[in-house]
Amino acid sequence: MAFRSFPAVPSQPCTTQPCTTQPSASNPSSCRAPYRDWKSDLTDCCVDKQICICGTFAPCVLACQVATGLGECCCLPLLPGAMVAARTALREQLRIEGDVCRDWLATCCCCPCAMCQMAREMKNPC
Repeated sequence: MAFRSFPAVPSQPCTTQPCTTQPSASNPSSCRAPYRDWKSDLTDCCVDKQICICGTFAPCVLACQVATGLGECCCLPLLPGAMVAARTALREQLRIEGDVCRDWLATCCCCPCAMCQMAREMKNPC
């Protein structure tokens, strides 16, 4: 089974509303999209069968693919706490609600599920 890497996460979040004002130095976030929920729950691992299989039998491979999809080195998952930072970065880039505490809990207590959730978001960011 060949597993394709994910497309790079867009640097600008997906917006559904038109921008009515130009961003400026005094108001840089005037066109930012509102925060949203994750598209799938942490325990919805089997929503995407390919990601589920990879996350179940080779979570280290999935973690490396998530890291490279974020523009980081594929060795990032080997560093302690790095996937917490990667999850936080993904959440901020895609304007997903949450906080660092929840990111830590997800990656430390349910790492394969967290990797699958991140992979699903990266696969379909908008």
